[in-house]
Amino acid sequence: MPPSYLRLAAAIDRCSDWLGRHLSWLTLAMVLIGAWNAVARKTDRFTGLHLSSNAFIELQWYFFSIVFLLGAAYTLRHNEHVRVDVLYGRLSAKGQAAINLVGTLVFLFPFCALMIWVSIPAVVNSWQIWEISNDPGGLPRYPIKTMVPIAFFLLAVQGLSEFLKNLAVLLNHVPTHQEAADE
Repeated sequence: MPPSYLRLAAAIDRCSDWLGRHLSWLTLAMVLIGAWNAVARKTDRFTGLHLSSNAFIELQWYFFSIVFLLGAAYTLRHNEHVRVDVLYGRLSAKGQAAINLVGTLVFLFPFCALMIWVSIPAVVNSWQIWEISNDPGGLPRYPIKTMVPIAFFLLAVQGLSEFLKNLAVLLNHVPTHQEAADE
């Protein structure tokens, strides 16, 4: 049975996977709304029906923002983030785990904390004034602004999972990918 901290990491991974799978439906909705907006704008030109609106345009933007922000944890979980791989790929699994641990502690956690700390006042203010778009027929802004601290919280939680899994590699609590393949 794996150590309890690896069970925690697995639970976090399951949550990130669940969120990522459900976010994919927002991607489909975003594409459909974008297609509707494009067709509606062309139709408006010829019919004058005004089938498109600022709300639809902003909704597409909101869905993109939600997928981008909340998808960051899923992306980290699947190691699909941008990585500058000069030496990393040549290192052993333990060397890579050590770099990942340091990167998580020195860069990821402080950055997430900073972004949460900086964004909270703007989110609170937006909710206090019930901020809405300046465009006619636009959407409220406070829900989308709320996604920023939520996204960085989820990214930090997934970072904790990655930290724990890399720690397990360094402590020999799990076989590395190569060791598992050799067995």
